Amino acid sequence: MEPREPLKERPMSTTSRIAEPTVKSCPGGRGKHVAIAAGLALAVGLSLANASFGAEKLPPNPVGAAVSVMKAKRACFKDAVEVTGILVPREEVLVRPDREGLQISKVFVEAGQTVKSGQLLARLAPPEGQPGGGATVDIQSQVAGLVIRRFAVVGAMASPRAEPLFLIVTQGELELAAEVPAKSFASISVGQTAAVKVVGASERTGRIRFTSPSVDPVSQVGQVRISLTDYVQLRPGTFARAIIDVRERCGVGIPFSAVLYGPDGALVQIVRDGRVETHRIALGLQSEGTIEIREGVSEGEMIVSRAGSFVREGDRVRPMIVDESAREK
Repeated sequence: MEPREPLKERPMSTTSRIAEPTVKSCPGGRGKHVAIAAGLALAVGLSLANASFGAEKLPPNPVGAAVSVMKAKRACFKDAVEVTGILVPREEVLVRPDREGLQISKVFVEAGQTVKSGQLLARLAPPEGQPGGGATVDIQSQVAGLVIRRFAVVGAMASPRAEPLFLIVTQGELELAAEVPAKSFASISVGQTAAVKVVGASERTGRIRFTSPSVDPVSQVGQVRISLTDYVQLRPGTFARAIIDVRERCGVGIPFSAVLYGPDGALVQIVRDGRVETHRIALGLQSEGTIEIREGVSEGEMIVSRAGSFVREGDRVRPMIVDESAREK
């Protein structure tokens, strides 16, 4: 065989030489080709490794469960006391004759009738066979008002010491006579407003006219009188109850649904910087699904809107703000 011409060594780049491993040459120059292939493979592997290492450094996706939150807002709360009682006349007039020995001969009005001042109510006359048989005495109303009781009966004897002939409510005014427990009596004062709910009638607005100067030592209740702005078609003796507004206070308010109750009292969960914090709170007044927070929550803080949302202290969450306008509807 004719001897082949030896292969000429090609110049290699600096990069190739750095990547080229030390390999002994094989007969016929094959070692050089193997070294070049190995160098290219190593370079490709390093590039892929660098790409994978760079991907691990990308920022992670957001983590944590989505939790509905809402802002703690300023709200005003009314403190109220509920009382019960019956409707009674504000002022009653008892109609009686001035002297003895007269008999009722005629009656001109009935119970439930409205009368005017000076209107004739009844006529009295001496009994038959007694002196002064023709002299009669007219009984007139001294006030304008509503006749709520008629005791006068034709033929009966009238007397200043007997039961009255008529019972008249001045101007027809009725009010609620109610009892207030001693623990709440100190917060009741004349002039406070009240919502009065009468059995069988619509709600009326009232105002405290009178409070007793003392509390009964046995029953531990005090007496109040609540005047009504509208007493038309109401009847004395009807059962009623009233809710008296004793004071108003404004502060931080949250919904009832956000309050947790534990062994140590009331709690609320707050989301701050994407993590859950549990705060102990002091509760105050209540009003229409909202409760006052005296301590533990500041206005504007994000609270978990529904207690028991399966989140704990320190959990990472994604807060989702509740649409409060839709909630109120």
